Amino acid sequence: MDSEGRFRVGLFGYGLAGSAFHAPLIAAQPRLRLDAVVTSSGQRAEQVASQYPDTHVHSDATELFRRAEELDLVVIATPNSSHAELAARALDAGVPVVVDKPFTPTAEEARELISRAEDRGVPLTVFQNRRWDNDMLTVRELLDSDSLGRVHRFESRFERWVPEAKDSWRDQGGPGEAGGVLYDLGSHLIDQALCLFGDVESVYAEMDTIRPDVAADDDTFVALRHTGGQHSHLWVSKLAAQQGPRFRVLGDRAAFTKYGLDPQEAALRQGSLPDEPGWGEEPRENWGSIGVGPETRPWPSRPGRYQDFYAGVVRTLDSGVAPPVDPADALRGLEVIEAARRSAGDGSVVTLPRTR
Repeated sequence: MDSEGRFRVGLFGYGLAGSAFHAPLIAAQPRLRLDAVVTSSGQRAEQVASQYPDTHVHSDATELFRRAEELDLVVIATPNSSHAELAARALDAGVPVVVDKPFTPTAEEARELISRAEDRGVPLTVFQNRRWDNDMLTVRELLDSDSLGRVHRFESRFERWVPEAKDSWRDQGGPGEAGGVLYDLGSHLIDQALCLFGDVESVYAEMDTIRPDVAADDDTFVALRHTGGQHSHLWVSKLAAQQGPRFRVLGDRAAFTKYGLDPQEAALRQGSLPDEPGWGEEPRENWGSIGVGPETRPWPSRPGRYQDFYAGVVRTLDSGVAPPVDPADALRGLEVIEAARRSAGDGSVVTLPRTR
């Protein structure tokens, strides 16, 4: 902790996740200080120096780990293949860890990290920021108020139009790099479905690689049957020239349909911060609708609250309460992803053992 009572944070990686999500959210949290960033890119190092002039910049992980005793938290926002190694080194150094999603490329690596954290008594959590999307919070409100009745189907989509492939692990990486849309975007949708409707008993999936010069899946569908009987149908695609609704939730009393993405990512990319007026709010014309058939009405979107994740991390560091995301939830998400890959490989429906 520094002289002003702020927890000192070391951030690994300054690509999209590090620069657009973690660094701004850390900077916006009064009890956190971005003490150091690790990046091997000279251009990104200059970006850090310009945006956060009081932050140290290191060119590799070893440099930062030499200063581990000076840090109160480590955030890992590097390519997915390095998550497990860096998190293990931080835990061995006794430093609490935030790992960006997907937690690790494999469920086995996730289990090992959770066990390591428990053995050392060091907090570990996963950045599942989409739990605090405006539409996710709105659906949670509808479920809590029983406005839809008993829900039998949940539809969720992350669909984009990116016809040109990129030379990155997202398009070219294999399972060891957690490449492809199932890991990259599907990890959000699966986590949201588990949060809303609980554990899963079976998984069916269809995975395709449609664009030329792409090695990983870029168009994938996953169907989940929850232990409570609900069905979640999840779509992720980079070749959707027209997008379906972000959410459609069908109940025995009413349905809720919502188009468009939460505005927080776009705001962060443009340099806005959560402490600014109107953060996370959405104009009325973007609200979802609730009702039956043509008899629908707008339902106000709850403001998105990405800042709540790091507020929860501060509470964990301060008083030892449970972290904002249980890493066991992220582990279950990876088990679902692995089941989806098996299902897509042979066309089967994969049954999962219950966890709790």
